[in-house]
Amino acid sequence: MAAVILGWNTDGRNPWNYRDAVEQVREAGRFFVRWGVNRRRNIGPGTEVWLFLHGSSDAGSGLIGHGAVLTGICQAGHRQDAQADGQYVGVVFDALLPLGEQIRPDVLATAVPGVRWGNAIRQPTTVPLSAEPGLRRLWRELGPAAATVNELVPGTYPVEAVSSIEVNRYERDPDARRICLAFHGTSCAACSFSFEARYGELGEGFIHVHHTVPASLLGNGYQLDPVADLVPLCANCHDMAHRDAGTARSVTELRNIIASAGHLRGEMVAEQTLEAQENALRILNAGLD
Repeated sequence: MAAVILGWNTDGRNPWNYRDAVEQVREAGRFFVRWGVNRRRNIGPGTEVWLFLHGSSDAGSGLIGHGAVLTGICQAGHRQDAQADGQYVGVVFDALLPLGEQIRPDVLATAVPGVRWGNAIRQPTTVPLSAEPGLRRLWRELGPAAATVNELVPGTYPVEAVSSIEVNRYERDPDARRICLAFHGTSCAACSFSFEARYGELGEGFIHVHHTVPASLLGNGYQLDPVADLVPLCANCHDMAHRDAGTARSVTELRNIIASAGHLRGEMVAEQTLEAQENALRILNAGLD
């Protein structure tokens, strides 16, 4: 079943407290809302939905949420729950961006040209199958999932078994990201891993962007330099940069950690392997001078 885009503005029909919804998704992982539709629309349970905010709000328009239809078309008990014909579906959102952080129409138009982004999205709009991969790729890069890296300890489920890495808005700014990658490239600055080299076309252009300036220095007058303040890091190195560190580790620290790791404690290592590691360390240190 093809995905659909739901057009919405904060003052129109389908009213709900968006900020509370964002917080509920952050804490509980989902937010349920009735969404007014026309019975003529083929929107059944399991349909993937994208939420597009119209520019009537002060925040501006853009892609702001993702979810799925949970219940089929029902008769609304109250007129404010649905459109004039009194029909609605139940939608559960699993990801919502805060107001002001939505993915702008110009970015959407460049990355997903198969959809007419803008005021044309009033009624539920079907996403062409050819546009779905690009839309999901863009959401992975700029949506809320890119803001937190969760690591589950195998065999455990309590809250304390999950570590979260929070990133700031500079790392999700599309213009800053574009400038950073245009200068530094898309290989990890710490370990040189390339998603494109490993996964081919699927990994093209994919990499995390890491903000190197400590949060304590980010005052109101801070001006971002996308070349000096941002570096590309793979997901593993990005996680290690923040792990158990009040101030994120620098790229140089990560390189030294990688170079000194060498082998597992207690492992039998051949003399040739040790020599190769020593040579690699000399080359790496020479490149850092």
